[in-house]
Amino acid sequence: MSTMQVEVVSNEENIYSGEASFVVVPTLEGELGIYPRHEPIMSLVRPGTLRLTVPNQKQEILVAVSGGVLEVQPNKLTLLADVAVRSEEMDQQRAEEAKKIAESGIHEAKDDVSLAKAHVALAAAIAQLKTLDYLRTHRK
Repeated sequence: MSTMQVEVVSNEENIYSGEASFVVVPTLEGELGIYPRHEPIMSLVRPGTLRLTVPNQKQEILVAVSGGVLEVQPNKLTLLADVAVRSEEMDQQRAEEAKKIAESGIHEAKDDVSLAKAHVALAAAIAQLKTLDYLRTHRK
């Protein structure tokens, strides 16, 4: 089985570093499936679920990403995420509460900086909710 090196990094930490045989990335143009030896590309990432198929591992690794930049080389995929959270660190109730707080922050923003921060928080909460929904529908 052919693999590629995958690096997923957020502003706070290294989320995943290792090999994968297949990766699905939520891009602005839609979900992009990437196998090893893919043509080089760069793309913007939208809020959603990053899915990693790892050799010798039954379950996909799921990561909620709120946006960022993707670079693909034939044997390496790098995703620099604005915010990224692994699925095992997520909680439905916390994500829903974070979404409500972010939406309130958008409505109450008094300047561009607070509005931008609220939009980032909303994107992160939406990405987590999408990932939790994917878990519910695909892992029973």
